[in-house]
Amino acid sequence: MNFSDFSKASQQFNQFSPEMKEQMMKMAKARVKEKLLKWFATPTFVLLGIVLGAVIGALTACFGDISDRLSAIRDANPLYFIPALAIGGAAIVFAYKKWGRWTERGMDQVFAVGLNKESDFPLVSIPMAAVSTWLTQLFGGSAGREGAAMQIGSALSYNISKKLPFENAAHVMLVTGLAAGFAGIFQAPMAATAFALEVLLVGHLELGALLPAAAAAFTACKVSSMLGFHKFSVDLNSVLDASGFSASIFTNEGALDGKFLVKLALMGVLFGIVGGGFAKLLGLSQNFFAKKFPNNIKRIAIMGVGISALLFVFFQGRYAGLGTNLLDLSFGINAAGTADLIGNVAGYDWILKFALTILTLSAGFIGGVVTPLFAIGATFGVFVAGMFGMPLPLAAALGFAAVFASASNTLWAPILIAGEIFGFNCLPAFFIVCTVAYICNGGQSIYKQKKIRIKI
Repeated sequence: MNFSDFSKASQQFNQFSPEMKEQMMKMAKARVKEKLLKWFATPTFVLLGIVLGAVIGALTACFGDISDRLSAIRDANPLYFIPALAIGGAAIVFAYKKWGRWTERGMDQVFAVGLNKESDFPLVSIPMAAVSTWLTQLFGGSAGREGAAMQIGSALSYNISKKLPFENAAHVMLVTGLAAGFAGIFQAPMAATAFALEVLLVGHLELGALLPAAAAAFTACKVSSMLGFHKFSVDLNSVLDASGFSASIFTNEGALDGKFLVKLALMGVLFGIVGGGFAKLLGLSQNFFAKKFPNNIKRIAIMGVGISALLFVFFQGRYAGLGTNLLDLSFGINAAGTADLIGNVAGYDWILKFALTILTLSAGFIGGVVTPLFAIGATFGVFVAGMFGMPLPLAAALGFAAVFASASNTLWAPILIAGEIFGFNCLPAFFIVCTVAYICNGGQSIYKQKKIRIKI
């Protein structure tokens, strides 16, 4: 604008009434404020992500350490704790009725808030989820703990977002908190970022939250590690090198190994059926027992007695808790490549862990499902390894990732967590088996995700 144009505009402005001038100035200030908020939104979200990542990383490390200690106490004294599972369950339900009403839905509440179905996420859900998960672990319920970790992260970040003036702050911060919680408990920041971005809406990545989610995930992972909380990991490449097996899908001069690709695809189909079947049966079982026993305390008490009995019948707690014992066995198979009950994986381990996890969660015990899924996938991988001529540790690792992909209806997070836990040399193999499992899961999910409807 040259001087003459500015002069004309100034004269026109002076002709307006004082009320009109005041209104125009307000509009101009609002536009400037809107622009400034837009410019400062992402840097603010990233800085908050770093701060929240540090806090959530510390909280999840403490939560995970107590969970490990309680599990060790139970494993050392199974006769004292597993028979009291029903009592622990009744205590969980009573506590939620007394102090945590409307927060007992766990991850379902996270999804309700993330999909804008609800706008309230009480902070009391943080201690309730943590203590309830500890009780489930102490008394032998077959459940994980990542659900509580993600609730800790998402509840804290979502409530902070209410004080922010930025557009879509609640959704961005919820995703950021999810990533931090997942990263703090599993110490897999890339997988945590991908999981938080893709889990709410099937077929869509929440890329607007990418930077703050990544900042929170890497910070939470670092803080959790610094505080001495250790993640499960296996150097799969060294194991395979020692056996002389190459897991590369490429042969000489970059050509694809067609036979190996077919094996991976067929394994992916089986893993997809197991993961999808788990998600489907979990939903059916939860609905069935909710109708069978409408009273929450009666349901968890009666089923708790039955689950305790089953846990003792099946080798005195072998299938209790997280399932990390089964993971250790899956990747510690003897040099002869045999699988037996004593110190190794049995052919029925995966199905018993599968069934007891569904019963535990259907009864109303609080806990996650991801770590049991890892155990189910790894032991099932060992079970089918002989059919495909795969080394047992490789088959276990493929099942670990692919059953998680299928049951959670996510793709990139399982691929990345496989790389972060087992090493990235086998990433192409993980990509193929997880992709096929994801496609073959029948559209099922352990989470209440929203799906994109695409018109063709």
